[in-house]
Amino acid sequence: MKTFFVLLSRWPLWVLHPLGLLLGWVVCVCSPAYRRRLWANARVAQVPAAAIWQAVGETGKMVAELPRLWLGPPVPVQWSGAEHIERALAQQQGIVFLTPHLGGFEMSARAYAERFGTQQAMSVLFRPPRQAWLQDVVASARNRPGLQTVPTTLSGVRQLVKVLRQGGVVGLLPDQVPPEGQGVMAPFFGQAAYTMTLAVRLAQVSNTCVLLAWCERLSWGRGFVVRVAPIPSAWPTEPQAACTAMNAALEQVIRQRPSQYLWAYARYKKPKPMTAAPQEHV
Repeated sequence: MKTFFVLLSRWPLWVLHPLGLLLGWVVCVCSPAYRRRLWANARVAQVPAAAIWQAVGETGKMVAELPRLWLGPPVPVQWSGAEHIERALAQQQGIVFLTPHLGGFEMSARAYAERFGTQQAMSVLFRPPRQAWLQDVVASARNRPGLQTVPTTLSGVRQLVKVLRQGGVVGLLPDQVPPEGQGVMAPFFGQAAYTMTLAVRLAQVSNTCVLLAWCERLSWGRGFVVRVAPIPSAWPTEPQAACTAMNAALEQVIRQRPSQYLWAYARYKKPKPMTAAPQEHV
């Protein structure tokens, strides 16, 4: 399997994306549960039907492009809003990047590392995959010049806090469901969703700016556009209110390209019991 994965990493996006589109539709047709969840989540957000069906193919593209993004040569990347990063780095501020499951979200951290990694590396939380063959692949993909991973444990969170206090850069996927005890219920597209408090706590570290970053997938395998924007306004300090404000900011980003959001993700599921406690008061 690993050999096949490495082989796919050499293929261009204009080949991988059509295969991914087909894969997305095969999964959608063959899995009623997947189809129901995708449709239900998108309809909660009042996404038009045409964009929902387009999201089926875009999700398949997201899977098919992973070998190339993780192991292959660089792909074309354009930038919009890079000046926000440049300003924060020049002012020696810590940066918290919040990247939703939108477009080529796996590309966001790599794109940062390729352009800004020599100035300041990015640290991201990392939970190894369950498949043994995939662990080495993912580890090598996410540990590269300008990009380093930290474990999803208490010590890992402390490391992120230390990075920010030293004016470093961290990246998170804030719309994933955290383990029980590490989040609060907050509205996400009008429906209560268990939302991580880690992102908003990291945002409270002194001399830290919060940037929204998402990676729009271009058509016909032409690459990606990394878009960066500051949060609309400062968040409250109270966790519930802060998570509500964070989700509202994520909603604004997702509505710009709803056809590229991972609607099939079980965003409204109950959290799993906590096995370790990576909560950190900052």
